[in-house]
Amino acid sequence: MARNISLMVVAAVLVCLLVAAPATAAVTCGQVAISVSGCLSYIRGQAPLTNTCCDGVRRLNIIAATTPDRQATCNCLKVFSGGMGNSLNPTLVSGLPARCGVRVPYPISTKTDCSKYVTF
Repeated sequence: MARNISLMVVAAVLVCLLVAAPATAAVTCGQVAISVSGCLSYIRGQAPLTNTCCDGVRRLNIIAATTPDRQATCNCLKVFSGGMGNSLNPTLVSGLPARCGVRVPYPISTKTDCSKYVTF
């Protein structure tokens, strides 16, 4: 009887640990970069929007399914856009998701606080 109670307590603790474990992002910045690479000419204002670009944006939206994934994606986009300096057109960058038929819960900007956007 005491052994059964001990096993139940251990099982309950393990379940609590699993439920309370922090979620980690599965999306990498490499995946983000590959997904949006077809958009570079467009967001630089050098070419029209292409199906290749929007396919990548939609694919990225699908793989970034969890809150940690979306926050990681947001951070990657923020770093990428900051690293490209003045070569990007901020209006084209921020409007890209909508132009591709994708809704994101945060503005695509170097000023975005990705930790504030936790749901979709």
